Amino acid sequence: MSNLIPIFDQAQTLATPNFLPSPESLIRPKRAIHSIVAALLPWTPSGIQWSPYFAQLEKIVGLGMVPAINMDTGHANLLSKEQRTDILGKVRDHLRGVRFVAGAYLGDAPGSIFDPGAYGRAMEEIQNHGGIPILFPSHGMGTLQGEALVRGHETLAQYSDAFYGFELSQAFVPFGRIFTLAEFEGLLNIPALQGAKHSSLSRIPEWERLVLRDRVRPDFKLFTGNDLAIDMVIYGSDYLLGLAAFAPDMFALRDRWWLVGDARFYELNDALQALGAFAFRDPVPAYKHSAIQFWRIRGWLHDDRPAPGAVARSESDLMILAKLWDRLAPFAEFCS
Repeated sequence: MSNLIPIFDQAQTLATPNFLPSPESLIRPKRAIHSIVAALLPWTPSGIQWSPYFAQLEKIVGLGMVPAINMDTGHANLLSKEQRTDILGKVRDHLRGVRFVAGAYLGDAPGSIFDPGAYGRAMEEIQNHGGIPILFPSHGMGTLQGEALVRGHETLAQYSDAFYGFELSQAFVPFGRIFTLAEFEGLLNIPALQGAKHSSLSRIPEWERLVLRDRVRPDFKLFTGNDLAIDMVIYGSDYLLGLAAFAPDMFALRDRWWLVGDARFYELNDALQALGAFAFRDPVPAYKHSAIQFWRIRGWLHDDRPAPGAVARSESDLMILAKLWDRLAPFAEFCS
């Protein structure tokens, strides 16, 4: 028992502690990492900046990564349904058959009940555009507890042969929800649910899920959304990260170095984590403006104003972001 550390279920539904193997025993050297980049929508008061948006998608795909659109990084909660549909169509036409992930977002109101039909229509729309749906949290979804949550996902499986779940901390959106470990285990038994993004911003519940996943369903993808601990990939998580939109080239290089066992992985990961720690500080939703500012520093965007209605960062952040880029820039010569 010396290599076990006691932890408690996050929702405190268990009277006795769970036991998690020591984290170092979970490390998986030279593992291929499945990388999904939550694409940034550079949307300023002058409108959506389509040219840099498409350039980003091309960069992500060219690096062998998967873009995820209409996510939190894509301002999904600020877009209208019509805008999300328009983006789906434009991405489908631009990528020409390349697979992508897209958020099935409802935008319901507090007090709403779970609406499987609305989710189903959103999932079908994404599939019809060539995407894989990921179920964005909603007020209605948040009302489901225990077996009801599992049954709700089972109902949604009829709308798609393959889709992803999504646990999201309320640090990102007020309607976010982190499942209990028992709920997560129930979801593993749904064949069409092929993975889930975990964004609690905490290592311990993610380690718990990895141990459970490996025991119950090893092919299930657990995508870390922890921008404050991006090294979770070394323990067996894959990722769907907003931080990756800041520098997909650097993330691709980092992942390649992990695959071949290059020790430079750690130096690059540390530099990327420093960027994440700064960009994802409170208030966390303002990271999207940080990304826009960082794109300006990299020369990818000229207008670094935040999206209408989005939380803004101070212009003084530009100086710190520039120093963080200076730390990353030496790695650019190794990027393919």
